[in-house]
Amino acid sequence: MKFKAAIFDMDGLLLDTERVCMRVFKQACENVNLPFYEDNYLSIIGKNSAGIEKVFRKTYGDDLEKLQTEWRKNYDAIVKHQAIPVKHGVIELLEWLKAHNIPTAVATSTHREVALIKLELAGLSQYFDSFTCGCEVKNGKPDPEIYLLAAERLGVPAEQCLAFEDSNNGVRSATAAKMTTFQIPDLVAPCDEVKALGHNIFPSLQDALIYLKNA
Repeated sequence: MKFKAAIFDMDGLLLDTERVCMRVFKQACENVNLPFYEDNYLSIIGKNSAGIEKVFRKTYGDDLEKLQTEWRKNYDAIVKHQAIPVKHGVIELLEWLKAHNIPTAVATSTHREVALIKLELAGLSQYFDSFTCGCEVKNGKPDPEIYLLAAERLGVPAEQCLAFEDSNNGVRSATAAKMTTFQIPDLVAPCDEVKALGHNIFPSLQDALIYLKNA
């Protein structure tokens, strides 16, 4: 396998944030007396803020503003001040890439300010050469724009990059950018449509590292 760079999603892939985020959202719904729809919530994973608002606007209508305010207040109180646990195999894979002088980047739908705080608190920011965030692109995942921009910032053609994702929306984005894509599912299992893309699916980044070493 020949590749010249590796690009990573963040939430649910590097950091175990998705469960925290869903728990806080569910509590926010209760706090403002609105229903929580799990399937509706899971459908937004991997999307940027504009994509999330589009989905939730259909569900909550004019109540969305008070829900978002409550959700963001409680979520920021956690992720801006506490280190989110790093997922299994992350450090080992990043150290292996570093040892082989492979440049790395983050391509996350999260807003840049929050993303950098999360990575700094988790002790991961020093591993990455570049950060591309949802607030910096017009079209969020599943559109390939964020991965194409991340590759451009590294100075590496997209087709020569590895992409690591957990969500179906993220996988659609990375494969549309023509990257060799690895999916490590978190809260949402790969659907049949995504499985048909023919990418690599592993239970952890540790397993993906073993594959890369053997390849």
